[in-house]
Amino acid sequence: MATVVAMPKLGMTMREGSVVEWPLAVGDAVEKGHTVVLIESEKTQVELEATDSGVLRHIYVEAGETVPCGSLLGAITASIDEPFDAQAFRRDNERIIDDTPATPAAPSARSGAPRGTGASSHAAPPRGEAAPVTPAARALARSLGIDAARVAGTGPGGRVTKEDIEAFASRRERLVEVSPGLSLEVLRQGAGAPVVLLPGFGVGVASFAPQIQALTAAGGFEVIGLHPRGIGASDAPDQQIYEVAAGAEDAAALAATLGGPVHLVGASLGSAVALELALRFPARVRSLTLITPFVDATPRLRAVADGWRAIARHAGTDTLSRALLPWLFSQRVLGDDKLRERMQRGLSAALSVAPADALDRWAAGIAAWSGSRSANLTDVSVPTLVIAAGADLLTPRGEALGSAIAGASLCVLDSVGHAAATEAAEAVCEALLAHLRAH
Repeated sequence: MATVVAMPKLGMTMREGSVVEWPLAVGDAVEKGHTVVLIESEKTQVELEATDSGVLRHIYVEAGETVPCGSLLGAITASIDEPFDAQAFRRDNERIIDDTPATPAAPSARSGAPRGTGASSHAAPPRGEAAPVTPAARALARSLGIDAARVAGTGPGGRVTKEDIEAFASRRERLVEVSPGLSLEVLRQGAGAPVVLLPGFGVGVASFAPQIQALTAAGGFEVIGLHPRGIGASDAPDQQIYEVAAGAEDAAALAATLGGPVHLVGASLGSAVALELALRFPARVRSLTLITPFVDATPRLRAVADGWRAIARHAGTDTLSRALLPWLFSQRVLGDDKLRERMQRGLSAALSVAPADALDRWAAGIAAWSGSRSANLTDVSVPTLVIAAGADLLTPRGEALGSAIAGASLCVLDSVGHAAATEAAEAVCEALLAHLRAH
């Protein structure tokens, strides 16, 4: 009987993956536990291992193609002589499940974003304009109390379909109430000590894809990704400013529901929220990790945030991600065409969950918070790891910040840009795991 090779779900937010390379040709011998296909999703490349030995009998998805999780990629038979009907096998196994188990080195997600909630492969309308909505989608959204303008469209021209509304409603099932009238989207994976992830400005939990995979593969941790106000399916209060302190209160309320202190990991804006939480609610923090952090927003950081907001009003995430690449990644990434394109695709997906209104409100929050905690770094009382990037154009003072926190461990990644969790994923994962295991 033939063995299925399918696109796995490797993370909480993964909806689709791309085939990068088939190291073997059809007819070549396959050994159990060895790489059968190289795939890519959420800015990470993963070697998918064969679950059985035999012969690579058929390839259904060629290198360069992108397909949803669960899609049939290939088939392995015990021998080249075994009877095999490729079309019948496809009919029996196409899109077998949406949470196809991966190998032990890369476990599947326990809960992932539904299909149809991310960036569309179709040309999207400018983000400052309302996406077209089909009549059936509009009627369903009205009946469910959903603002269709907040839903990413996957139909032609970025049109919001009934399926998009259904998927968004499904994501809303992951909401956790953090205060009366305010619920935020919480994505969970793994089991063990809770690790709460707070993403940076304008991106979702997908920006932590390599860390989510490493933490769940290591075992002993439950990864809990929090989409802040206005991001993803989280509630978006109609306010002029989303204060960093309010974000810290939201995360602290979530931590309180988890039954004890949590490991807290924040990147960029998420690090500001994490730092504020550690200062105000230290009893709820087991350990603190700050990736490319800041306490004073530099003129360049604020200018880039302004440009980010302006582009988001008038262009899709593909254009926005290409404009942001030079500010987020190092010369090494920008100089490698294949790597640059891979990072751009992942960044575009991460940006798709952040509406322009949310960007405006969080940018105002950054401006209001900037400088307010500069004198309080010595008050941080929880075990802290600071990961700074040597080529960070946006928050270049991370090393000094780390030195100012008493007893903090400092990891400086030379020649790495602001998006360190992505660009230097392996080094960040190694430092993070060591820190968590020590505390």
